[in-house]
Amino acid sequence: MAVSRIVKVALLASLAPLSGASSSSSAANPIRKVVTMLQAMQTKVTEEGEKSQELYEKFMCYCKSSTGDLSTSIQAAEDKIGELGPDIQGSEEKKLKTEEELKSDQEDREAAKVAMSEATALREREKAVYDKFMAESSTNLAALTKAIAAVEKGMSGGFLQTRSASVLRSILASSKDVMDTDRQELLAFLSAKEGDEYAPQNGEITGILKTIKDEMFAEEQETMATEAAAVKSYEELMAAKKKEVAALSKAIEQKLGRISTLGVKIAEMKNDLGDSAQSLDEDKKFLAALDTQCASKSGIHEEERKMRAQEIVALADTIKILNDDDALDLFKKTLPSASMSFVQVESTFSAQRKEAMSMLAQVRE
Repeated sequence: MAVSRIVKVALLASLAPLSGASSSSSAANPIRKVVTMLQAMQTKVTEEGEKSQELYEKFMCYCKSSTGDLSTSIQAAEDKIGELGPDIQGSEEKKLKTEEELKSDQEDREAAKVAMSEATALREREKAVYDKFMAESSTNLAALTKAIAAVEKGMSGGFLQTRSASVLRSILASSKDVMDTDRQELLAFLSAKEGDEYAPQNGEITGILKTIKDEMFAEEQETMATEAAAVKSYEELMAAKKKEVAALSKAIEQKLGRISTLGVKIAEMKNDLGDSAQSLDEDKKFLAALDTQCASKSGIHEEERKMRAQEIVALADTIKILNDDDALDLFKKTLPSASMSFVQVESTFSAQRKEAMSMLAQVRE
């Protein structure tokens, strides 16, 4: 038992200083010195236990706070990763949808520009046709007006030699609206030789010319109205298309900005996701290592506490035994007899001292 072991150590230790003593000093009681030594050992073991407990409590406080901080950090990282995943997916879907809308707006704007270009080209062709018609109509009406005036004044001979007569002939040759009988009569009139004068019988030639003029004038008015309507339609179309292009251009600019913003946001969230995942992995590894260290420290501390408690009990029991009167008798029996030689005594005490020192070292360990 630990008690008997410590008692033996104490007694052997008490013999060490007596190696040079005489037999007359055997009556002295050195047990008090041993008790004092054991009491010092008891105090030291107790203080070491208190110091060890203090350090252990500080370490466990560190374990508790660090574990709590790591657990909070891990939970926050897991929550953040759980939120970032759907956020990234949602932003990517929004970006894809915006890109599709952007493509549609760009196509619509291009179509509007093409429509404007085509409408402008058509308007230019229509305007060229209109200008040509109006020039010809103006010339034709002027020729008819001169022809009517010349016939009414009986001056057809002089008129037949003018450019207006040539224009009138061209009208009769190209116009499909003049009746054949009227065309024949007019051509006969225009074929008359210089010096012939027209006798207006019933005003047939004059009436035909006036009818042709009225029809041509009416056609001119109708063409002018058609041109005015075409110009108005073109201007309305161009105004609407310009407004459409402006609106689409603004929408395209906004979508480009939105796509750029979403792209930056997605990149930042992905970087944040990677950093959070790495931090989470490191925190989990550190927490696992900390849990192992704390658990190991608890086991070691508990084992040391039990051993220290056993030492304190053993020391207390030893002190109690040494304070008993029987301890003195035991001590006297261990002293060498007077018949022993000096060499034998020296050898005996040397061996006992070594054994005592060895046992004391083992007990302290």
